[in-house]
Amino acid sequence: MAQQITVTEHLLLHQKQVPMATGRFTRLFNELILSAKIIQREVSKAGLVDVLGFTGDVNVQGEEVKKLDEFANRVLIHRLSRCGALCAMASEENADIIEIPDGLPTGDYFVIFDPLDGSSNIDANVSIGTIFSIYRRKSPSDTRLLASDYLQRGSDQVAAGYILYGSSCMMVFTTGDGVNGFTLDPSVGEFLLSHPNLRIPEQGNIYSVNEGYYHYWDKPTLDVLAHFKAVGMSRKKPCSLRYIGSLVSDFHRNLVYGGIFMYPSDNRDPSKPGGKLRLMCEAAPMAFIVEQAGGLATDGVRRILDIVPEHLHQRVPLFVGSRFDVEKVREIYTAAQQA
Repeated sequence: MAQQITVTEHLLLHQKQVPMATGRFTRLFNELILSAKIIQREVSKAGLVDVLGFTGDVNVQGEEVKKLDEFANRVLIHRLSRCGALCAMASEENADIIEIPDGLPTGDYFVIFDPLDGSSNIDANVSIGTIFSIYRRKSPSDTRLLASDYLQRGSDQVAAGYILYGSSCMMVFTTGDGVNGFTLDPSVGEFLLSHPNLRIPEQGNIYSVNEGYYHYWDKPTLDVLAHFKAVGMSRKKPCSLRYIGSLVSDFHRNLVYGGIFMYPSDNRDPSKPGGKLRLMCEAAPMAFIVEQAGGLATDGVRRILDIVPEHLHQRVPLFVGSRFDVEKVREIYTAAQQA
């Protein structure tokens, strides 16, 4: 029965169709799975132990670090360092590349992750998640790691996914051959296949955006917003606004029901042009997932998966979701550029 297949069994069953699903790749996924279980355990009892609130530290993005953020980051670094499949890793919380400690086995994969997306919602008991993206290094494994080994375009991803800590704990990922969702069964401690071959509807009736920044947006962005609020030829009523403020949560809902998540650039802070979301640990993995599910992702004009990162923590605007909705966004921005 499909619902009884575990993540590891799924990878092994599809090994012939997924050339990258080697023994080391599977061990890497096993460490991601174990990390997810450990983080879920702490999330589920966060109100009972001292893991809520701020640590007093500030991460590389200039944001205050939540205690649960710090915990999730430590767990992922510790577990992934020991999988024997990585040449290095990177985290939203760390300024630089994280090297594998001396004495531990290494491999040819590079992983970058957001340990706890949506952490500003932790104290309010809102769904949060871990986002991860996996690449294969390009330079020989016996040479020094190059910037080109980790600053790769999103289309070069070997795998990408997220773990959602909510009413149930889910792991959704792709290895470039469709998208599958696995739900943690706490009675057996395993992620079991619950959502095989996820496909996003071609057009949705939901848009997700923080309209509080309305006055900081340019005219093309306001035109995009007006489009989803209007009644058009293909819709008898305006789209509904649904915004949680957690990328993983908003993305997952729209993946299931159809819709578009939008985080456009704005003029609030001239020192942070080009959007807020991180290309490598947020936009690129979500773009890879949504395209494998039949959707699209753009920065307004460019396909997200075509953007070559200039640095590890590069930011981009993001419009991701149902194909027709994202195409309309791209049409509006492209027309504005050409005007």
